[in-house]
Amino acid sequence: MEFNISTQGAVTTAKLIGRLDTPAAQECAPALEALQEKAGGTIILDCKQLTYISSSGLRIFLTLRKAAVAKGGKVIVRSICPDIRNVFVMTGFLNLFEMED
Repeated sequence: MEFNISTQGAVTTAKLIGRLDTPAAQECAPALEALQEKAGGTIILDCKQLTYISSSGLRIFLTLRKAAVAKGGKVIVRSICPDIRNVFVMTGFLNLFEMED
């Protein structure tokens, strides 16, 4: 799992590449803390190359959303594949996030 973060002004983009399973979610914890610090702006989770998400991965998305709401920011989920979109639909996450193709 790769997790690349870049910032331009008030917009922070995190590119997720590979499988966001439980071990990967634990490895990404330090990067998540950095994203939560920027939750007052816009966080874009670019999932174009994300191939799998586990419940631990969904928890990461939810944690970021809670931090953004608390700080007046927002989280945008971009370019999810059909399989991950189905997971978001089944879990109700599709309604929690602003989605972009």
